[in-house]
Amino acid sequence: MTNEIPGRWVEGAGLVLGPLLLTAGVLTRAGADDFFPGQLAAHSASPGRMAWSYGLYAAGVVLLWPAVTALGRRIGRAGWARWGVTLVVLGLFGRVFHVGVSHLAFQLVDVLGLEAAQRAVEGTYGAFHVFKATNVCIMGGWIVLAVGAYLSRALGLVRSVALGLAALLPLGVLKGSTDPVSLVALAGLVVALVPLGVEVLRDGPAPKWWAVGLTVAFVPVAFLLGLAG
Repeated sequence: MTNEIPGRWVEGAGLVLGPLLLTAGVLTRAGADDFFPGQLAAHSASPGRMAWSYGLYAAGVVLLWPAVTALGRRIGRAGWARWGVTLVVLGLFGRVFHVGVSHLAFQLVDVLGLEAAQRAVEGTYGAFHVFKATNVCIMGGWIVLAVGAYLSRALGLVRSVALGLAALLPLGVLKGSTDPVSLVALAGLVVALVPLGVEVLRDGPAPKWWAVGLTVAFVPVAFLLGLAG
C-alpha cells in the first residue's frame, strides 16, 4: 500500500472532499437560473457568492481524480477499472475547462456590463474547442466505473447505482446544476464515495505531524504565489 500513488491520504481526502465540495459549490448558487443568462446575472448581483460557488465546484472536480483512482484500484478487473478511470478523468479535465471558461465569462460582466457579457456569451456559446470530445467521457465514464464497481463487489448495488447517477450532472459552461436531477446526481456521488473515503482514511496509521503541517502550510503559500505570478 505504501508504494501506491498518489497514496492513501490523498485518495481518501479526494473521496471525502470531492463530492462534498461539488455539492457545496452547487448549493451556494441555489436560487439562480441554471442557464448562462441567469448565471451571469447572479454574478452581477453577487460576485463574491458566485466566485465561491464556482471555486468550490472546481476544487471538487479536481479532487475527484484521486477518488476515482482509489476506486479503480479496488475494482481490480483490468478492463472495467482501466476504462472507467480513464473516461472519468478525461471527463474531469473537460469540467475544469468549462469552469475556466465560466470564470472568464464572469470577468466579462465586470468589464463590459451584464447585457454586453450576455450577448458575447450567447454569440460564442457553441464555439468549437477540443474539449468537446470529452463530453461523452463526462457522461459515460461514471456508468462504466459504476458497472465495474458492482461486478467486482467494490461497491454494493445501491452505491454502484448511486455512482452511476453522476452521469446525470449537467455539463458545459455556466450551468447552475441546481435542478432536482442534478441534486440527485450529487447525492449519488456523496453516497457512493464518501463512506469509501472514510474507510480508506481509517485503514492505516495516522500521518506524521510534520507532513500534516507541511500540507496545511502549502495551500496558502501556493495560493499567494499564484496571485503574485
